[in-house]
Amino acid sequence: MKARPLGRTSVRVSTLGFGAAPIGNLYSPIDDCQAQATLEVAWNVGVRYYDTAPHYGLGLSERRLGDALAHRPRSEFTISTKVGRLLEPHPAPTGSDLTAGGFAVPDTLVRRPDYSRDGVLRSLEGSLNRLRLDHVDIVYVHDPDDHLGAALDQALPTLMALRDQGVIGAVGVGMNAVAPLLRIVAEADVDAVMVAGRWTLLDRTARPLLDACAERGVAVVAAAPFNSGLLTRPRPASDATFDYGPASESALRRARLLAEVSGRHGTALPHAALRFPLRDPSVACVVAGFRTPEEVVSAARWTATDLTEEAWLDLDTAAAQAAEDPPAWVSG
Repeated sequence: MKARPLGRTSVRVSTLGFGAAPIGNLYSPIDDCQAQATLEVAWNVGVRYYDTAPHYGLGLSERRLGDALAHRPRSEFTISTKVGRLLEPHPAPTGSDLTAGGFAVPDTLVRRPDYSRDGVLRSLEGSLNRLRLDHVDIVYVHDPDDHLGAALDQALPTLMALRDQGVIGAVGVGMNAVAPLLRIVAEADVDAVMVAGRWTLLDRTARPLLDACAERGVAVVAAAPFNSGLLTRPRPASDATFDYGPASESALRRARLLAEVSGRHGTALPHAALRFPLRDPSVACVVAGFRTPEEVVSAARWTATDLTEEAWLDLDTAAAQAAEDPPAWVSG
């Protein structure tokens, strides 16, 4: 699998990155054996970039990832984690984090937002312990939507100092929202942005962000290319999720149109969805979440095979028409 430079840094990422939220028991549990088998297959097909966070399973994702990579040569993989949420003992655990955090793990810990210098250093120390590493390659400030001032004034300068000292290789911010990422790219010396679900076959609202990053030499990591589920099947089902909630009729209609176009060109909707972000030169890699070996094998195959120019032209036309077309319930 090809490796690409992460912007202006010496860090390199594989074209396909392993999003490690699912191995943190996102939405439903998997056991250690399945998690390790999925990571083993990812390595075997050439995945060398792994993204995790303390948030994912209250540290479970980091621990499982650390176990899987412990016997791998450190120079042969790139790993990123995130700061902004400190894990602390839960004063009143309920038994499960599923309702509060979305992960099927015991809620013996609780997340506390902290974008201060001390919070960043504490968070990173905890991540390194769980990952069983002495350094990580990329650190993202995680979802600072309601803490943008602290992220710009404290979290990012702390990470930049660590980068300048050679402790970490690159500094980034990971979010779903485009507007705050645009502000961060304009005001801070970041190396990368991870934008989730906003540069996809279906949702292309990150276009201004990609343009701004290209102007400043900032790498884009395109995460959640399947929009949290809607684009994972050749024919989107009525129970599909979109952006972590039930898909609307409008979203389903648009996704099914893209599925039909994909089929006419001899491919499947998830193939087009995974390849789409990589069409833009500012995108260093695409990161998708995996919970089974079969998902990894399919994704690696799709990443390695581009669509024809004719297919992309028809998909772009269909996407533009679907975006302009009002939902079926809107009357004239």
